[in-house]
Amino acid sequence: MRGKKQKELVGMNCDEIFTALEMIEKERNIPQSFMLEKIVQALITAYKRDCKDQVDNVIVDVDVEHRTLQMFVQKNVVDEEDYVDPFNEMPLEEAKKLSAKYEVGDVVNVPVNNTDFGRIAAGNGKQVIIQGLREAERGMVYEEFNSKQHEILTGVVTRLDPRNGNVSLRIGTGTESTEALLMSGEQVPGEELVEGMHVKVYVVEVRRSTRGPQVLISRTHPGLVKRLFELEVPEIYDGTVEVRSIAREAGSRTKMAVWSNEDNVDPIGACVGPKGQRVESIVAELRGEKIDIVKYSEDPAEFIAAALAPADVVDVWMADEGKACRVLVPDDQLSLAIGKEGQNARLAARLTGYKIDIKPESFREEAAEESAPAGEKPAEDGLSADDAE
Repeated sequence: MRGKKQKELVGMNCDEIFTALEMIEKERNIPQSFMLEKIVQALITAYKRDCKDQVDNVIVDVDVEHRTLQMFVQKNVVDEEDYVDPFNEMPLEEAKKLSAKYEVGDVVNVPVNNTDFGRIAAGNGKQVIIQGLREAERGMVYEEFNSKQHEILTGVVTRLDPRNGNVSLRIGTGTESTEALLMSGEQVPGEELVEGMHVKVYVVEVRRSTRGPQVLISRTHPGLVKRLFELEVPEIYDGTVEVRSIAREAGSRTKMAVWSNEDNVDPIGACVGPKGQRVESIVAELRGEKIDIVKYSEDPAEFIAAALAPADVVDVWMADEGKACRVLVPDDQLSLAIGKEGQNARLAARLTGYKIDIKPESFREEAAEESAPAGEKPAEDGLSADDAE
């Protein structure tokens, strides 16, 4: 049938369909082949449904060059005595009337009546294009945001739900934009969001769903702080300075351990920036959240001591087994080391991965008499990071 002008299908203008698909490909970057595949699948399904599933071998011939579609029922050529299924079989004598070349075992493509095909196409063509378009766009949106997992995006607040505190944001631009839900539990405590506000969010995960991609975002995730520093500090972006660990209590305080691969680069100074400009910019984005930047060390005792800043550490005793230690601090800095409601000790423990038992320096003599510093019940004038929880 190729190369010949086919009779126009009733209720269906093939040329208009191909023109529409070309426009979709040009404007939305959705391949014609994708849309044609959806249309063909829908037409075959609709025809089989109309025939009450009595026809199994149905195909649609797509001629892109001549911008035509035609449906055929494929029938197997059989001997007269074997002929039992008129929907899927054709006796040899009948096949010979179509072409003398046909023999038993061949397959004959019998054109579907144009009126029947046109009626089916008219009822399904537009709907399939709309559905296929939605599916393709969802796929494109998924791929777009899936590639941005663990990155920072800027969203615009579109709606606030007063019942549960969830906030809807529009992220992305143009056809590759989508709604994302910032759950109340992923919002910074005390932070007030209003419609129209631009907010930076961290993309935690992207999931497929029947209603389109679900983009899970957060304002409390430690990754948000890390990515903000990457954007603000060139040395982190190019790998000269590495963020080794982050512990965060969103809206209140963050501790971040950094390390430099070059001896002449101060990792803390690079993050703080000239006159503190870099860290101040991030603090402003996080609405005043305090950020402690400490130097990472391969020596656990040295790292733990740094993690308890701003308190000074007199000594660190590591446990013989397990990730635990006892830390001595000046008596007048015990509360500073522990922090308000145990926050400093708690964040230091998360940052280092060690259970930290904090004691005042006056405890040294008593502690020296003990054989196992970790794993004991702390003295009343001390506090462990676990107690701080």
